[in-house]
Amino acid sequence: MSKQSKRIEALVYHAKPTPGKIKVVPTKKYASQRDLSLAYSPGVAEPCLEIEKDVNNVYKYTAKGNLVAVISNGTAVLGLGNIGPEASKPVMEGKGLLFKIFADIDVFDIEVDTEDVDAFIETVKNIAPTFGGINLEDIKAPEAFEIERRLKEELDIPVMHDDQHGTAIISAAALINALEIAEKKIEDVKIVVSGAGAAAISCTRLYQACGARRENIVMLDSKGVIRDDRDNLTTQKAEFATDRKIDTLTEAMENADVFIGLSQPDIVTPEMLKSMSANPVVFAMANPVPEINYQLAIDTREDIIMATGRSDHPNQVNNVLGFPFIFRGALDVRATKINEEMKMAAVKALSKLAKEAVPEQVNIAYAETRLTFGKDYIIPKPFDPRLIAEVPPAVAKAAMESGVAQEPIEDWDRYKNSLLERLGSDNKLVRMLLSRAKTNPKRVVFAEADQLDVLKAAQITHDEGVAIPILLGRKDAIVKLMDEIEFDADVQIIDPKSDEELERKNRYAKAYWEKRKRQGVTIYSAEKKMRERNYYAAMMVNEGDADAVITGYSRNYPSVVKPMLELIGMAEGVARVATTNVMMT
Repeated sequence: MSKQSKRIEALVYHAKPTPGKIKVVPTKKYASQRDLSLAYSPGVAEPCLEIEKDVNNVYKYTAKGNLVAVISNGTAVLGLGNIGPEASKPVMEGKGLLFKIFADIDVFDIEVDTEDVDAFIETVKNIAPTFGGINLEDIKAPEAFEIERRLKEELDIPVMHDDQHGTAIISAAALINALEIAEKKIEDVKIVVSGAGAAAISCTRLYQACGARRENIVMLDSKGVIRDDRDNLTTQKAEFATDRKIDTLTEAMENADVFIGLSQPDIVTPEMLKSMSANPVVFAMANPVPEINYQLAIDTREDIIMATGRSDHPNQVNNVLGFPFIFRGALDVRATKINEEMKMAAVKALSKLAKEAVPEQVNIAYAETRLTFGKDYIIPKPFDPRLIAEVPPAVAKAAMESGVAQEPIEDWDRYKNSLLERLGSDNKLVRMLLSRAKTNPKRVVFAEADQLDVLKAAQITHDEGVAIPILLGRKDAIVKLMDEIEFDADVQIIDPKSDEELERKNRYAKAYWEKRKRQGVTIYSAEKKMRERNYYAAMMVNEGDADAVITGYSRNYPSVVKPMLELIGMAEGVARVATTNVMMT
């Protein structure tokens, strides 16, 4: 698609059939006169009086508790700069859309026509009673620091400037995992930060909170390296001024372990990458054009661990992994602020989630055959359905432990289920079955465990405690695949064709022969059948060595069901066998 075609497509998307991307939808019935009398006059007076008695009742009778304001003055919009409040509105509406689809949070976007810090703060304070939280967006530095600091001090609801903290949280989680893969310690690595705006300052502060040492950090702005002998540094820049006598990015990159780019396109050269230490970590997060082209970077260094802000490359540092879920957790415990403990909880939750087995729907969504923790997968994907159930609870728990939660959560399982139900991202039937399975995990034979998808299913059942998997198939193939997907659990692997299983195979053959000899089965044919995995798996269940079988991935239905009918048979008094199909849409 040409650049002009993309431009037209984007304009049509925003203009048709209805201008904009969000709207207000009623949550109560309004068809009858009775409904309207409850919604407005005279019925509305009752909740008004209850709120007058106790202002906290506003969370009980209004949408305040699930309503966030996305507020900007349009002074630092995406990569567009100071384009003004009206021109920033499509971005703010987009932010509202993301809040809703990822965390079921309602949003009013508010564009404020002032660049005066005091006037902006006063405006936000005056409208704050409407909202359960404030998301500041696209405000230029250094004003952004002052605005956020004062609003956090003066308001009793969560306030977060996402350009600062969103990027910081996601990139910190990615950095922790990247350094683990590179086998480096964060307290030892030399870090180069290109950029000194709100996002760069916030990222670097959070890296320090994770263990990075200030003396190992070099920060650059448009004038070059920020040195302690430079004049007219802002307070924020002075915080990261180095005493090293270097001036350029080229000098800073020599023997560096980590490059963090929040600056300009194409400023990093292949030569700079080559001068870095072994297994370099490079986060080129300028958007839409990173500090170095992704393909050029990986062609230059085979050992590089690379992330960008783009969705068309692995390891996208995308703020949508953070802000919807951080506000979700904060709102759900009615936190008075979003503090450092809550941000660090989000970092740890994201870092941990990237190391867990990836659901198949995520692989399908991103056209991947298998996503596993490694150089090309150091942070979760934005459409990972597990995010809603993992990050908000971590944030909410941190809010409670740090003393800023006004409505503590007591039943965490119930809370997690409520999060899943918010988006319909899980299915009640499946959740019920999983919950029941976890209470008493059964021994399940995966009869085609040498198939990648089957083995991944077995891995997930094991990791989530749903079942005790028994892997059936070619042992060498299973072991190789397990190594590829990092499935290193101590599980039983059985190859029906192997001589290692001779004793059990003979026992099964004899039992099969006893059961079927009147139908013409010989002991020889019984022994031959036991080399077939579906007959072997059915006998495992029949003889009490397993509780259930999963099969049929690569074979047709008749060849799969026949061994089950021959060996397991029907319960006493049952004359007909039926199957149940469940379709999830």
